[in-house]
Amino acid sequence: MAYDYDILVIGGGPAGYAGAIRAAQLKKRVLCVERDKLGGVCLNWGCIPTKALLSNAHLVELINGHGKRLGFTGQGAWDFGQMIGRSRQVAGQLNKGIEGLFKKYKVASKFGEARVIGPHEVQVGSDKVTAESIVIATGVHPRSLPGAEFDGKTIITSKEAMSLEKQPKSMLIIGAGPIGLEFGYFYNTIGTKVTVVEMLDRIVPGEDEEVSQALRKSLEAKGLKIFTNSKTTKVEKTAGGVKAEVETPAGNQTIEAEVMLVAIGVLGNIDGLFADNVKVEIFKNHIKVDPKNGYVTNIPSIYAVGDVIGPPWLAHVAHHEAVCCIEKICGVSNRTVDYTTIPGCTYTEPGVGSVGMTEKAAREAGHEVRIGKFPFQYSGRALAADETEGFVKLVFDAKYGELLGAHLIGAMATEMISELVVAKKLEATEEEIMHIMHPHPTFSESIMEAAGQGLGESVHI
Repeated sequence: MAYDYDILVIGGGPAGYAGAIRAAQLKKRVLCVERDKLGGVCLNWGCIPTKALLSNAHLVELINGHGKRLGFTGQGAWDFGQMIGRSRQVAGQLNKGIEGLFKKYKVASKFGEARVIGPHEVQVGSDKVTAESIVIATGVHPRSLPGAEFDGKTIITSKEAMSLEKQPKSMLIIGAGPIGLEFGYFYNTIGTKVTVVEMLDRIVPGEDEEVSQALRKSLEAKGLKIFTNSKTTKVEKTAGGVKAEVETPAGNQTIEAEVMLVAIGVLGNIDGLFADNVKVEIFKNHIKVDPKNGYVTNIPSIYAVGDVIGPPWLAHVAHHEAVCCIEKICGVSNRTVDYTTIPGCTYTEPGVGSVGMTEKAAREAGHEVRIGKFPFQYSGRALAADETEGFVKLVFDAKYGELLGAHLIGAMATEMISELVVAKKLEATEEEIMHIMHPHPTFSESIMEAAGQGLGESVHI
């Protein structure tokens, strides 16, 4: 049978556009279908524009919190609307960049709601398109809090949080993962009263416990009010916003705020995606795939990648899954994503970067563990920048010296973690990391020092 395209990709986010471009590079006829804007949630409403806002927050904190020590004697003034506008401008610029890449590689695109109506057929609006292979990359949407459904104004998702018309005086955030904390940090820094409620026993619960504790201490010192081991039992809208009843270890609390941001997780975008005769297997609201066989579903011609297949819901993971999937379809590679070397980042200040096992996980896995730790307060570069908060913590196998995990909290943590991802991927040992020459003075020297500290050979601590 002659198909309209070799590969049809549904979704134009980090997985979808990367997969479509890689397919075109491999000389395949490819169509990318997107219902909104190329770049998906990440580029248009997530990763990129939020970092623009966080850059604003860091500037505010730098001037207000560090300014006098650095010699700044003026008074900072901030325009909330301009902050929001700049973040939208950044997203728009990158959106046009993807359009340019599609033209460069001759990727066809079509806008509209896609519905898979057969193993090789997709309906987009009133049109039907066929392809030898179909790749689903439709992403996810926020999970709502039962009894407090999103209205886009008072009870909001991260999308509305980055495009509010005016700065709220108070905000209640449900969920203390990276999304909740990043918005909490941003709004708190520019003067909004922020309260965060987390059901689990600590914030950023996927991170190393020491990092979690250090981040909480820092954020609370900056003014955020954080409740852990707590849950929201009732939410009602009021004339001034919302009122929530929260069960905490210290007793029930009533929290009122102008806006409530819910960041408690996500669900796969699968509603209406498949016709009744296309029985793709679904597991917990995500598409079930075989990662070892190119991310194929139970239907041989249909694949799925990115957030829609489940955690970890990270743009960089989605990108690499898509490339591996396309290369498998095209027969050029059987590569798979190494899920043991996925970097995690939280872009608060201080930021958090991590890869591999936490100390607790390494011990539970049976490793004899050696820890190398270096606080930034001993770093000359950190002192010069007035950014001494945080540390580098490296988890090594004591018997073989292999790097098992790395956990950073500090001003440059999200940038520095990449070096340790490479080190873990190459199975570097603490001795090798310690003897890698780092430029002086830099924040990254702290990695070398942390490795040396585990062996008792660090010079500066």
